Amino acid sequence: MSDGTERWAGRRQARAAALQALYEVEVGGLTVTEALGVLDRVGEPEAPALGEADRAFAGTLARGVIESQAALDERIGAAARHWRVERMAALDRLVLRLAVHEWLAHPKTPPRVVINEAIELARAYSGEDAAKFVNGVLDGVFRALKDEGRVVE
Repeated sequence: MSDGTERWAGRRQARAAALQALYEVEVGGLTVTEALGVLDRVGEPEAPALGEADRAFAGTLARGVIESQAALDERIGAAARHWRVERMAALDRLVLRLAVHEWLAHPKTPPRVVINEAIELARAYSGEDAAKFVNGVLDGVFRALKDEGRVVE
């Protein structure tokens, strides 16, 4: 693998780690620091441990989602017609928060990468219907952020 490929693979693993930490916070009642502290590996048992940079990125994402949850939920709720954020499946809601936060806080990440990663996380952890749901809601959030000049394609 080239350095660029390894970096993006690490970012994918970091996003999964952030999602798992957020799940532990929301469902398990842990603090974000506690949740991140127990994540040595993400994915299959043979998956490599998170590198230092990827662990830091996962922490930045998870903490950012927690800190800006109300604003993220407002954006998600506006795009999810007929769905209240608190009524969404926990994993779907967390994937959506993670993606919207990354768009807002890490604008150098290409928006399509964020969408694709969110869809893959939803598919892996919640199923095909969740992937479709996440894709539809993120499309609406993306259009709103684009209209505001917050993201560009």
